[in-house]
Amino acid sequence: MEEVRVKDIVEALGGRLLCGNPEVSLMHISIDSRVMKGNDLFVPLIGEKTDAHDFIGQALENGAAAVLTSRHSQMESHCPWIQVEDTRKALQAIGSWYRARLSLPLIGVTGSVGKTTAREMVAAALSARYKVYKTPGNSNSQVGVPITVSEITGEDEIGVIELGMSLPGEMERIAMVAKVSQAVITNIGLAHIGQLGSKENICREKLHIQDGMGEGGILYVNGDDPILAKVKAKKGCKRVSYGLSEGCDYQAVDMDVEEGKPVFTAVCKATGESAWVRLNVFGRHMAQNAMAALAVAAENGVPLKDGAKALEGFSGFQGRQQIIKANGITIIDDSYNASPVSMKAGIQVLRDMPVKGRRIAVLADMKELGDEASSYHQEIGKFLAKKPVDVLILLGDLAAEIGAGVRDGCKGDEGKLPQIHLFSHKDALKEWLPGQLRDGDCLLFKGSNSMGLKSVVLACQSNLTP
Repeated sequence: MEEVRVKDIVEALGGRLLCGNPEVSLMHISIDSRVMKGNDLFVPLIGEKTDAHDFIGQALENGAAAVLTSRHSQMESHCPWIQVEDTRKALQAIGSWYRARLSLPLIGVTGSVGKTTAREMVAAALSARYKVYKTPGNSNSQVGVPITVSEITGEDEIGVIELGMSLPGEMERIAMVAKVSQAVITNIGLAHIGQLGSKENICREKLHIQDGMGEGGILYVNGDDPILAKVKAKKGCKRVSYGLSEGCDYQAVDMDVEEGKPVFTAVCKATGESAWVRLNVFGRHMAQNAMAALAVAAENGVPLKDGAKALEGFSGFQGRQQIIKANGITIIDDSYNASPVSMKAGIQVLRDMPVKGRRIAVLADMKELGDEASSYHQEIGKFLAKKPVDVLILLGDLAAEIGAGVRDGCKGDEGKLPQIHLFSHKDALKEWLPGQLRDGDCLLFKGSNSMGLKSVVLACQSNLTP
């Protein structure tokens, strides 16, 4: 945040200064009473179980320079206390106020799967020409986006921010805070379908990312996604498609995989410009994220060849198809989260990997899939019947349906049926799996974060380390 004063925040919010010096400078916003960066405004949020007003004292002890409050109408303190009606709405109002002070273009990234990876790739490609600000971590919510926006400085030339949502109306609110200049939608999948009801509803909500976008903005859509391929940009804005399909404005052609990593040629249909792309991440699906990045970069003046070169430096994230090798065993750690689309992509990565021993898929429940969760898990099993592995290890009641799908898909060709092991609890899996591994094995770990597969990965990794 560029330095602002307490009185600026009071005026922006229409709040009331209960006490303290209005000239105190503020540089950051914090919602965690335990962590202060210096000159922080502490915003105590009221949740379902916890009211952070109870931790204002801790925040002040840890260096907060000022605090918001909706619980106090008077206060005596040397520290500024600002009274507002609702601290969550006030936080969003600060984000909107600060965004209005910024002149740099912001690229918003959303989608059911791959938001974070796409965000990082877009930022990497743009870095070939610009000083880029990007969302730290997963700060993509109604709370995270205002804080993210507030951290942009005058030194940044362009920003790439992630916008997430799980309920109706959320995207509208954060879109009006971020007011992105351009927007990327990676895909429309099944994440949060339990709350939103259908893919069409999910798409409708995602398209609200354009709500704060002014005339002349650009909407980038994945042309390989059957729903996104049909959508249009809002009036006064440009639509740009990317992907592997023939009709895309930016298309990946001559696609191949070398040791699990995609290589292809990126082509801009409008100009005929092309560039050879070699990614340093695993999975054919990464070509779509790369094309999104190259499309955004090209539309912002970065030559395709320069964007492609910059993408070579991106090597992924911990827990997202991270490759771990030790004692002749390869682990594909994709345990951060899971959806049907991303689980199929992970299985394809396992299939594309050069392997001397066994291909082992360790798959756990996929959460938040609504009433059709069982059938979505069976669908994964039928996919595995076409992309066979040697050993299938399942964790959870829903994951058991993957096994049912495999058996159904392999009827008449039982030679493709893998060894199947089912576990109901991660602790039993942690104890059993490390001792089963052999030299040359390659393991994929994939499941929803709440299933705790990361701890199983760490147990295996620890056992492999001399």
